[in-house]
Amino acid sequence: QVQLVESGGGLVQPGGSLRLSCAASGFTFSTYTMYWYRQAPGKERDLVASISSSGITDYPESVKGRFTISRDNGKYAVYLQMNSLKPEDTAVYYCTVFVRSTRYGGQGTQVTVSS
Repeated sequence: QVQLVESGGGLVQPGGSLRLSCAASGFTFSTYTMYWYRQAPGKERDLVASISSSGITDYPESVKGRFTISRDNGKYAVYLQMNSLKPEDTAVYYCTVFVRSTRYGGQGTQVTVSS
């Protein structure tokens, strides 16, 4: 079955950096677009990055230039490098994949940006 396990979250000061990781299994990883979403308390889940099977990336304006998504098909892993973090980046971050029209996500990893 599809499994996604996120890690790498934590508490960081404004302006700091974090690198999130997601370990995937249960599907042919290299053929799927991978996504990172985030959800802050009381808010909807928002897309923050995507990377296609061919490595094409996309970001919303809110994180463009600060976040970088990457993947390692050999390791079945996707990463999110987050730089210049802001308090408004505080959220639970979820690695996500859509397999046969079904959305799969992990348990999420908490990112808190605060001084």
